[in-house]
Amino acid sequence: MSKRDDIVTAADRLFYEQGFEATSFADIAGAVGISRGNFYYHFKTKDEILDAVIAARLRDRKTLLSDWDMQDGDPLSNIRRFIDILIVNGDKIKHFGCPLGTLSSELAKLNHPAQKDANALFTLFRDWLSQQFSALGCADKSDELAMHLLARSQGVATLANAFRDDAFIRQEVEDMAQWAADQIP
Repeated sequence: MSKRDDIVTAADRLFYEQGFEATSFADIAGAVGISRGNFYYHFKTKDEILDAVIAARLRDRKTLLSDWDMQDGDPLSNIRRFIDILIVNGDKIKHFGCPLGTLSSELAKLNHPAQKDANALFTLFRDWLSQQFSALGCADKSDELAMHLLARSQGVATLANAFRDDAFIRQEVEDMAQWAADQIP
């Protein structure tokens, strides 16, 4: 991994854990173990780092979804994998919220130009979920179902962060999985 990749990885983690605005160049440089001068060789502005973080998140999520599609090709299993993110990443979500939701919300509050790019992460999941529901035979309602599941998972992530209740998270995951199965015509 290159030094630039190390910076993007550290910035991604810090933006998630501390927030974009609260994270400084010094924080990122310190996390990577480089001088600020060396840091500026790779990125001139914090917005350049943000763009790189969003691009990396998009690339990583596309790879994740592609891997899920290739595992067994069963759309209901794929939807379950999406829902299970709340369990798989439960500790992080309880402490910091959803990485997509928190960044998107923060950028919206700042009226930041990169908000549209950050929202592309939600669009990626929305489109993918819609494809899964369509493959289950829900063609006319696929996008509506995708948005419902995306909204519900974001709500669960927000409440998981607020209350840090494992039993609540597990119950909601099971309820969402059952709801998804109930949508099959």
